[in-house]
Amino acid sequence: MSGRGEELLIGGLCAILALLILRRIAGALRTGEVPLYRMRLKRAEAGEARFWGLVLVNSVIFVLLFFIAADLLLGLGFRSGR
Repeated sequence: MSGRGEELLIGGLCAILALLILRRIAGALRTGEVPLYRMRLKRAEAGEARFWGLVLVNSVIFVLLFFIAADLLLGLGFRSGR
């Protein structure tokens, strides 16, 4: 596989993962529960600070994945330092 093909594949995977994380964030805000590994953490059980902390962590992961996907798919050149 050429270098550009690998960038497109990994960029596409990052874009799909970013959309799944965005879906998770939207579900958490809509229902008030954040899905964790094998459980769901409800806002009332966890408290406001922990709930919003988990939403914030998911948001940061979304932004990073989206940035990586945009860089790889659009060839912005952030990774190479140009």
